[in-house]
Amino acid sequence: MPGNKGVVYEGAGKVEVHAIDYPEFELKDGPGVNPANVGRKVPHGAIVKAIATNICGSDQHMVRGRTTAPQGLVLGHEITGEVAEVGPDVEFVKVGDMVSVPFNISCGRCRNCKEGKTGICENVNPDRPGSAYGYVDMGGWVGGQAEYVLVPYADWNLLKFPDRDQAMEKILDLAMLADIFPTGFHGCVTAGVGPGSTVYVAGAGPVGLAAAASAFLLGAAVVIVGDLNKERLAQAHGFGCETADVSQGEPREHIERILGVPEVDCAVDAVGFEARGHGREAGTEHPATVLNTIMDVTRAGGAVGIPGLYVTGDPGAKDEAARQGSLSIRIGLGWAKSLSFTTGQCPVMRYNRQLMMAILHDRVRIAEAVNATPIPLDQAPRGYAEFDKGAARKYVLDPHGMLATAA
Repeated sequence: MPGNKGVVYEGAGKVEVHAIDYPEFELKDGPGVNPANVGRKVPHGAIVKAIATNICGSDQHMVRGRTTAPQGLVLGHEITGEVAEVGPDVEFVKVGDMVSVPFNISCGRCRNCKEGKTGICENVNPDRPGSAYGYVDMGGWVGGQAEYVLVPYADWNLLKFPDRDQAMEKILDLAMLADIFPTGFHGCVTAGVGPGSTVYVAGAGPVGLAAAASAFLLGAAVVIVGDLNKERLAQAHGFGCETADVSQGEPREHIERILGVPEVDCAVDAVGFEARGHGREAGTEHPATVLNTIMDVTRAGGAVGIPGLYVTGDPGAKDEAARQGSLSIRIGLGWAKSLSFTTGQCPVMRYNRQLMMAILHDRVRIAEAVNATPIPLDQAPRGYAEFDKGAARKYVLDPHGMLATAA
């Protein structure tokens, strides 16, 4: 049995790489594991050797101390790799298969899974519907920023790549299928992006950039990306987006300058609850800013996609209401404009196969769009620190040294 190392949350602002247990086909007790999940047998699971495992903005919320994540939690939910072992109940996945692991853990058996709502599976998290690897209040499944990780319900959850050599040639693009690319795409689909659409994407972090690339894939005529970070805005501009530096004014003003009218057909919130204000308020946190903005700038009768993360508990919020996940949202404005809203985890399996085909057949260069940057697993603390400072990069951890030539 090989050893294992993983990225561990050690408290606000601190992650370290430690030796951790090699996975077994049973969920063990540990930080964040719901007692009802301890001892849960996983004969339907596979152990995946992580070839690429990404740092996500959602991880960053935990590392900043903005969630109730416990110390000792092994992080990471964006996993791509090779099947190393399979449990006795696995029929179709084989050792050696190259696979993408959707960040949603789902059973494939409950009502929600059968309806394609894999982000809110009813059987994998005793706390509430919906689960993910290495994430707070998600049942305690061990994270995948590691050398090896256990994937339950392997036949259901794993997406197999058709050809190993082809997969390794495009591994940085395929590494985005676990979360970021489907999440950005979901934001655009639920916002109604289609041929000829004008689109506003709030946030030029990796999810916002993935949403912008997805909007073009869906046929958008104009994609406007708003952010406070000039380096990230330059990254968006580099693949054809218009940009709005919202430290210089309200998004509505930028949109009118670009389009001649102060509204768009579709809008996507790729920021979430740690949003900051615009213009003179850019240095102050205003957690409802983006939600209110996208309602403001979306045309009447339109839709908004909200893949940005919102939490039920935020210890770092500036007021008691926000600490409970209650924000000052202008729901009256959204109601008056007959807007449609879609929130929640992206159901990755709804999109990942189609997006895989778009990658394999050169219809999209998602790794280039998000500036995917491989670094060794041992350098994860540096990756977290640089990402927290606003680096215009999507850091991809390389646990086994297999991505050195992929950059």
